[in-house]
Amino acid sequence: MDSPLTTAAAPGTPATPGALAAPGEQLDALDRRLIHALSLDGRASFSRLAAVLGVTDQTVVRRYRRLHGERLLRVIGLPVCDRLGMSENWLRIQCTPGAALPIAEALARRPDTGWVKIHSGGSEVACVVRSFSADERDALLLQKLPRTQNVTGVTAQSLLHTYTTPSHGQLLDGTGLSEEEVRELARPEPAGTGDEIRLDAADRVMLDALARDGRTGYPELARATGRSESTVRRRLEYLREAGALYFDVEILPVHFGLTTQAALFATVAPHNLAEAGRALSGHPEVPWVAAATGTTNLVGSVVCRNRGALYTYVTERIGALKVVQQLEIVPVLRHIKRAGLLTDGIRLFEPPGR
Repeated sequence: MDSPLTTAAAPGTPATPGALAAPGEQLDALDRRLIHALSLDGRASFSRLAAVLGVTDQTVVRRYRRLHGERLLRVIGLPVCDRLGMSENWLRIQCTPGAALPIAEALARRPDTGWVKIHSGGSEVACVVRSFSADERDALLLQKLPRTQNVTGVTAQSLLHTYTTPSHGQLLDGTGLSEEEVRELARPEPAGTGDEIRLDAADRVMLDALARDGRTGYPELARATGRSESTVRRRLEYLREAGALYFDVEILPVHFGLTTQAALFATVAPHNLAEAGRALSGHPEVPWVAAATGTTNLVGSVVCRNRGALYTYVTERIGALKVVQQLEIVPVLRHIKRAGLLTDGIRLFEPPGR
């Protein structure tokens, strides 16, 4: 289908590796502990990870390389948009029947989309778009989407504040790190206050490299940016400490036995918004939740073991939050892109052209 949504990124689908074991069977107890450790500090050295996990450096390197090589796990560096003066928008795009998949795939090829998924029913695409300028944002919202064939409507919400969510450790059902091990790896909370941080061209090159692989070494970052290794190290640490850059572990929930995913749209009175956001961010079923513009002023993602567990979560956990006035739960039919990475439902791939 012809679509103005795509950018200069090369077309094509990443090569698919050989068959893997069923989801959840690839991860043993040490894999899960390593995933938890990386979620606390994605750039911790292999030797530091080994010391906390109580194994050799070679064991950690081997485990990480297997998970990375089989496309099960990626450590990625992500910008904190409000600290960098970026706009972040949540889009719900209504399509004619049968058009959702090609539209979602076109959006996934854009470098400014982080999450692209098709909602249950197959006629709605949802995505998160990050833009460095109003011109970049408006080009998509006011020009490209309206001209796209088979798009029948678009709802755009600006994301105002993302609430901190639990680490992967709370999804590991008791197989993650101990409290003492968490304390050894956990980093101090970033300041996250002060004036907006302005990025130069070298900063953007560095962020792009870290979005592909958050564990990219300082020598590689120095070569990519044209800076010295010491300058790159200082700049990266500054952005982390200022709350402008964070590192996350991306691994599909199915590998934790979580097979049901849904989008959450809630309406909360303004004076209760922070209370509701903080409460939801403390639920292990909610990997992401944010305050947004619009009547559904709280949006998020929900992951559960199955549909029965989703029903229990909605009725008992969210139902206990009296400040939630209205709630819409929309099952996710398929993820096309997660945190900037394409997915086939089991593995993670870099988008073509990266």
